Amino acid sequence: MAAAPVHMPELVRATGVRQLRLICGIILFAYVSSHFLNHALGNISVDAMEVGVYYHTLFWQFLPVAIVFYTAALTHMGLGIYALYQRRQFRWRTIEPLQLVLGLSIPALVMGHVVGVRLGYTLYDHQKLYPQELYLFFVAAPGRLWQMTILLLIAWVHGCIGIFFWLRLKPFFTRAAPYLLAAAVLIPTLSLLGIYQGGRSVAVESEDREWRSQNLTRDQVGTVAEGNTLDRIAGGLTIGYFGLLALALAARGARALRERRGGMIALSYGNGKTVRVPKGLSVLEASLRHNVPHASVCGGRARCSTCRIRIIGDHEALPEPSPREAFVLTRVGTSDPSIRLACQLRPTSDLSFFQLFTPHTVSANAQASTPASIGQERYLVSLFVDMRGSTQLAEKRLPFDTVFIVNRFLGAVSQAVIENGGLPNQFVGDGMLALFGLSADPQAACRQALKAAAGIATHIDELNELLSHDLRQPIRFGIGIHGGEVIIGDIGYRDHIVFTALGDAVNVAARLQDMTKTLACEAIVSEEILRTADLADDALPQHEAAIRGRDEPMAVRVVADARELAALVDRTERVAA
Repeated sequence: MAAAPVHMPELVRATGVRQLRLICGIILFAYVSSHFLNHALGNISVDAMEVGVYYHTLFWQFLPVAIVFYTAALTHMGLGIYALYQRRQFRWRTIEPLQLVLGLSIPALVMGHVVGVRLGYTLYDHQKLYPQELYLFFVAAPGRLWQMTILLLIAWVHGCIGIFFWLRLKPFFTRAAPYLLAAAVLIPTLSLLGIYQGGRSVAVESEDREWRSQNLTRDQVGTVAEGNTLDRIAGGLTIGYFGLLALALAARGARALRERRGGMIALSYGNGKTVRVPKGLSVLEASLRHNVPHASVCGGRARCSTCRIRIIGDHEALPEPSPREAFVLTRVGTSDPSIRLACQLRPTSDLSFFQLFTPHTVSANAQASTPASIGQERYLVSLFVDMRGSTQLAEKRLPFDTVFIVNRFLGAVSQAVIENGGLPNQFVGDGMLALFGLSADPQAACRQALKAAAGIATHIDELNELLSHDLRQPIRFGIGIHGGEVIIGDIGYRDHIVFTALGDAVNVAARLQDMTKTLACEAIVSEEILRTADLADDALPQHEAAIRGRDEPMAVRVVADARELAALVDRTERVAA
């Protein structure tokens, strides 16, 4: 009997070269951040810097941590050189080749410092700490201060770009971005100020002969001969590193020559567009080389699926998907072998296909600038509100008068939604869908929606009073509120694209709004909203409701007067505080 196949663990399948480089980069960025914070202690004193570096070294030179750190450093550098060889096109976005260039310059700039401090300690037992390094930068060799400043800024910018590419597709990124930006600016600023303040202090103290005798001993800074030896080692390693870069560039040239000799293939886009490229290019690289628009939110990193294509015709001769490509396709629920990632597929023969995502579509909504414009799953609260009796209203008024009143109604509703942190999303006739949770956690979103319902009731009261001379009956309304996982993104075609949410939670909210007519109430709130908002279980009367499209009845809370919802939320927040 054949043994059952052993499936590769999902974590391993999800990890490719780019993911490995990201992991190593995060480790290095943690080290750099720790180092920068240590430098910032110079704003207090040099003694504070020395205390900080003691704990910094205690952690990073702890043997298991040191092994991980140095392995990550060497791996990250090696993968950076490999990226220089592997990347065929650098016209993705300006920031990506910038990140690569900055990253490749770091080893050359840091080599002297690493050799002088770490190798000096290993070979000669030099005890170089902040006083010795600051003396070097501010007194003995001020020119090196500029080199070190450039190194610090390059390392920080390179790391921040990597963190940005890593986090920008995360659901929390929009909320976290202002804080991350503040940290990205403050940490290097305080670090450089700390170095400057510490350097000034050391420069003044170094004029004292006793300070020199205590801090510039042979055990601390070594002899001239030892320094020359370390400089030669650093120079040799730097030349070796530049040699590796030259080899990578030479390998690129050899590959290009081999590909040209290996023949060209034709890629047909299914819309009449055909390009000829050398074998070995990915479909996405071919699109970029020939300026063919091609969706790719993650920039070809196989971290999204927006570059997906469907192969036209025979797909049996195509290379098998890599573990990373297979992982992404599985995550998006694609088992069709004719669907591939353009950034990963490198065809060796002519290929016809069409893109599954239209590139360069622009949403009419401001949310289009976020990754959610392509499609993202997240928890949102949907609030549906509808104006009651609008048909009778239209029968007894001129069309423009009816439009005026409906617009005033929708304006009052939208104002209440915006005041409570929601987004008026869709207007359908005299009804509206509002979304909560785009920039708030689920509990806050539920409470915002409940307060918005109360605000709607208040604003409609004011509108009724304002239009009382023209209304035979007050404007009435119905509200349905439900929360859950939905898909948010841009929906539509060409110039008719809107940002919205799709999913069962949205449909249920619409059904609850419809039920307010039969239950003669102003609002119906799902049990999910009550529980997530952390309201008391007996805060609102419970009702079992049959929801169209669902087999089982659903527990809901009936709200006769929507104004009372604000008081319930306020009471809950006071108790929690």
